[in-house]
Amino acid sequence: MLAIKSPRAYAHESGLRARTGEFIKPYASHIRIFTSPRAWQAVNPALTQSLAAEGIRWEIEYLPGECTDAAIETLKHNVESQGAELLLAVGGGRVLDAAKAVGSQLPDLKLINFATVAATCAAWSPVAIIYNEQGGHVRSQPLGKMPDLVLVDSEVIARSDVRYLKAGIVDALAKYYEFYPYQRNNPHDLALDLKVMTARRALDRYRELGAAAVAANAQQQVTPELVQIIDANIVLAGLANSVRDVLPTPGFAHAIHNRLTHQPDLHAWLHGEKVGFSLLVQSLIEHDGVPDSELLTLLRQYDMPLTLAPLTGDRAAIIRTIAEQIKFPAASAERLPFRITADALEQALLATENAF
Repeated sequence: MLAIKSPRAYAHESGLRARTGEFIKPYASHIRIFTSPRAWQAVNPALTQSLAAEGIRWEIEYLPGECTDAAIETLKHNVESQGAELLLAVGGGRVLDAAKAVGSQLPDLKLINFATVAATCAAWSPVAIIYNEQGGHVRSQPLGKMPDLVLVDSEVIARSDVRYLKAGIVDALAKYYEFYPYQRNNPHDLALDLKVMTARRALDRYRELGAAAVAANAQQQVTPELVQIIDANIVLAGLANSVRDVLPTPGFAHAIHNRLTHQPDLHAWLHGEKVGFSLLVQSLIEHDGVPDSELLTLLRQYDMPLTLAPLTGDRAAIIRTIAEQIKFPAASAERLPFRITADALEQALLATENAF
């Protein structure tokens, strides 16, 4: 069964934070806001002024740490206790994922995601990534309900650290390198074709406009190139993730990423940076120890880590343990044109110890 699950609407414009109240008013007049201190500062005072102008009442709550089951349960309880009609999530992936998880559990609750960075496709993607308190991946939770609206203000993103944009670019281009290998053994799968086609469009955008967008972000300027790359990071990557079929095609690099989140020495890496390193590991396995040259060029262009950070303890033993603990569904592995084993993963991880 082919299924596509996406938000009902998407709006992106420079200065949009000053019109947030206009977007919310048709849905609700009594809302709960879920955010982080940094994200909340990035959108104000313009956002709260817009809420006041539309007569919207609100209460605010901050995510205390990771997107955990406990954080989701607390937010759900507070939304219900308040009697809020709508949940406005303002922030990055952790905030947006927690809000999506709550929205999926409360059928009558309206949800609007306001992305303040373009570091992932979390604002759009039909899953919530759940972590433990230490930041280790627990599961990727499919959503029963999607946001009613996704909002993006390119001025806010232009003022964010350019590191987030680079990480978002690599997290998005990963979709192509993760989905495309499935086509070799599954050439007539429509869902897979749609995923690869959308991911390829994002990759083409990065080839054409990525450097200019990064330069604009570094100068805190909104340019046409930056706007298009923001949309590629959120919309095109999100669309590629939104297509589903009976046979699953999870990203192998993301499976490697999931294990890396449990390594305390790597917690300083952003999601996209872990994915970038994991793409290199996947490519080494896929191409018999010689990474794809264009992928390697892109990883270098966006300053992705190409070797593991210093590890506390016996480095070789830790690498072996990481390789042994990477989990990937057997049914999906059978659909890929390369073999996934702990030995292959260990050799690829060790290969990254050399300079690329």
